[in-house]
Amino acid sequence: MRLPLSDRLLLRVLSGLTLFGAISAAAGAWLAIGAHGAGMPLEYLEHTPFDSFLIPGLVLGVVVGGTQAAAAVAAITRTRIALLLSAIAGFGMLIWIFVEIAMLRQYSWLQALYFVHGCSELLVVLALLGLVPSLARSWSTSQGSTP
Repeated sequence: MRLPLSDRLLLRVLSGLTLFGAISAAAGAWLAIGAHGAGMPLEYLEHTPFDSFLIPGLVLGVVVGGTQAAAAVAAITRTRIALLLSAIAGFGMLIWIFVEIAMLRQYSWLQALYFVHGCSELLVVLALLGLVPSLARSWSTSQGSTP
């Protein structure tokens, strides 16, 4: 069975989203670990099991960033598991944001941005699977290609 990865625009969008997710997760991990939370006070962690930003930074970099990177490589190289890895990465991003808000009990506009990012990844995956045909059709026709 051939995956419906023929829509080049949607595949490029998915590649860009996952690549951005991987790079920003790596940067966030570096800021959490290397820059000791990048100026965030340790009081943010008082309702968590952590006493430093080391473990959250590692989870962000390895788990969130790793799935985003794997999805980006798969999407760019058009491997058969690209959509599966991208869905895992999108859900991983959403889970990270939900857990972060629940544990830190703090809100930042960045959390909203990354929530939209994860939802966008999942929406593009659904469009590539043909489950959101109106999205795929409108993007394709706006770029001058046939659906």
